Amino acid sequence: MDDARRVSAEFLGTLLLVFIGVGSAVAAREQGGVVVVALAFGFVMLALVYTIGPLSGSHVNPAVTLGVLLSRKISVLGAVRYWIAQLAGATVAGFLLFTLTRWGGVTDETKSLGSNGYGGTINLGGTILLETVLTFLFVLVVLVVSSRTEHAAVAGLPIGLALAAAHLVGVALDGTSVNPARSLGPALFEGGNALQQLWVFITFPMLGGALAAAAASLILGTDRRRVTHPAD
Repeated sequence: MDDARRVSAEFLGTLLLVFIGVGSAVAAREQGGVVVVALAFGFVMLALVYTIGPLSGSHVNPAVTLGVLLSRKISVLGAVRYWIAQLAGATVAGFLLFTLTRWGGVTDETKSLGSNGYGGTINLGGTILLETVLTFLFVLVVLVVSSRTEHAAVAGLPIGLALAAAHLVGVALDGTSVNPARSLGPALFEGGNALQQLWVFITFPMLGGALAAAAASLILGTDRRRVTHPAD
């Protein structure tokens, strides 16, 4: 029963993260700018940490789950379940955004359903570097902050700020992924270049998550007094 609740929390959390975060780009990218999109992602992430964090750890991101798996805080089976739930949640969110723009009268200010992509303001090599570094930052903050008792009451703040900071840097370049699920949902319904380039926004955020797990291990050492990501 607990496993089902955790997986359901990851499904719902990822759905909300993608719908609200990407939705802010779709509805207000031109009028609100990068700051509005970055704050939307940061605020919803902060809220999710406190809402579903005590239940599932509030990964809502396959790269975070990979980092937690490599840190040995979740089982392989548990990680696979999370990944399936996250990708499913993002897919539903992508469909809801598609519905809003096709039949809901919403003008898509990104012209691409908020999907990630390169070629305009950044090339492939730049995107690989950007996504690896930004995801490294975000996952490192998640792993370190959630592993220390003294940060438990305020964990949502640095995690939300880290995600917002990543978007402040990346939105104008490649739309900012740092989350393969976030990239998958819109790309499935946008198609075209978004789908062709999707492999980049899956591969390199996952690489960033793996590198963050290694760095977190060095930072934390044996001081792992609190584990907020449940293992099963």
